Amino acid sequence: MELKDKKCVPCEGGAAPLGDDQVAEKLKSLDGWSLDGKKIKKLFKFPNFKEALAFVNKAGETAEAERHHPDIYLAYGKAEIVIWTHAINGLSDNDFILAAKIDAL
Repeated sequence: MELKDKKCVPCEGGAAPLGDDQVAEKLKSLDGWSLDGKKIKKLFKFPNFKEALAFVNKAGETAEAERHHPDIYLAYGKAEIVIWTHAINGLSDNDFILAAKIDAL
């Protein structure tokens, strides 16, 4: 099953974040996402503010549906998405699932 077809599951503190090898392997399945410490991020570019805003709104709806919320930064012609699992201060499967769903937008 592809990442974009999976569902995020509730995560509680105390669970271990993914290890470096697991993160590296999962990053291979995403297009254009990079590791930034304990987070993954991607910059999306658009021809104007209106299209960037529409994307941000769709990404927000997707995040809300999955109950997994990224940091989203919006500027003229671009949006940056930063994802990690706050409860474990690291990366979990949910982060990669949400990234794949956002890519599918």
